[in-house]
Amino acid sequence: MNTLLDFGRVFLAIPIGVFGVQYFIYGHLEGGLPVVPPWIPGGSVLAYVTGAILLALSAGLLTKKYARLSAILLGAFLFFCVLFLHSFHLHDIIHRGNDRTRAVEPTALAAAAWVLAGAIPAGASSFRGRENLIALLAKIGRCVFVFALIVFGIQHFMYAEFIATLITSWIPFKLFWTYLTGVGMIAVALAIITGTYTRLACLMLAAMFFLWVLVLHAPLVATHLNNGNQWSSLFVAMGMGGASLILAASTQNERPPHR
Repeated sequence: MNTLLDFGRVFLAIPIGVFGVQYFIYGHLEGGLPVVPPWIPGGSVLAYVTGAILLALSAGLLTKKYARLSAILLGAFLFFCVLFLHSFHLHDIIHRGNDRTRAVEPTALAAAAWVLAGAIPAGASSFRGRENLIALLAKIGRCVFVFALIVFGIQHFMYAEFIATLITSWIPFKLFWTYLTGVGMIAVALAIITGTYTRLACLMLAAMFFLWVLVLHAPLVATHLNNGNQWSSLFVAMGMGGASLILAASTQNERPPHR
């Protein structure tokens, strides 16, 4: 695996492991924590099971031997949670930004996991049928990631005033940066769709997410150490940064725009 893909894999694995640890710390399903929505019954048992699954998949991603299998299983698990658990409140996902974000975040991470699986070189024991299936999963993941970016981008316009309040106090022109971020996400989505400077666009997207980790989420965590939602937000941003690196590393045959 190339260095860029390795960095993306690690920065995807770390947040997944942290989410698993958070489930053990809380001992219940938490609204601000990705993956399983809080309205699903199961209490502590389901929280601990979810935590164990995430920790196992995170560990698998960090090992080159099991990274591909773990990426496939992680994508399947996250997609299952979105399609069969979050969708119970489909009306809220459609009409409420908070619930929409909670559903789209694991969707984007699931998509990146399948793209990662397709980008990891096949082993000597691989056969064509399995490789075709993994390639299909990677294509689906790429399309779903584009969808998630567009949703996130549009939400930066729908909820611009609220998002601006989350920006660090010393940064001026908060609404400008909010709108610019929304435009940037949609622009990256279009770059992936058209294949125009896709790698560069995804690298810039990764830089933006990691910058958020440093200048936006880290200060909030530092001043709200007991707030689990702030920790979750920080590691979601880190995971999205890792996902962006994975998309960049998996991009082939870029073409410049036609003149």
